[in-house]
Amino acid sequence: MSANGQNRHARTGRLARKLGVVGTGAAVLALPLIGATTASAATPAAATTATTAATTYPDNLDGWIRESLDIMAQHGIPGSYEGIHRNIMRESSGNPLAINNWDINAVNGTPSKGLLQVIDPTFQAYHVPGTSWDPYDPVANITAACNYAADRYGSMDNVFSAY
Repeated sequence: MSANGQNRHARTGRLARKLGVVGTGAAVLALPLIGATTASAATPAAATTATTAATTYPDNLDGWIRESLDIMAQHGIPGSYEGIHRNIMRESSGNPLAINNWDINAVNGTPSKGLLQVIDPTFQAYHVPGTSWDPYDPVANITAACNYAADRYGSMDNVFSAY
């Protein structure tokens, strides 16, 4: 017997009798509702799993820019694929390990590094949370440079020469 003094089978039998009294049409309607309740309870978990599954990006220039744009959107940093790509091609020709050892920054001991040729103090000051602290990391380099360009020029889209 259950805690409230009723036999569990008696309650189940009562439910079956009530469905039987209402008629077969009601029983047919009730069964899908019970199934739907169970299914809808599982649906949010499945949707959450699909939503929180990490987006994967190709390990190439296109993937680095797209991942950076997603991170930038989360942090309110403006910029477009075209603006980022244009500046990367001018600064490093798409080489994430590019380093400038000849300009005034290099002479002063802080060479420009990575896809968008960022010096270490600028990278550290404009680093975007959730990205690597390595200035050669393509996504970290792009997002830090775009964060700097947004602060200084409004957006990387407004940069058309060395910055």
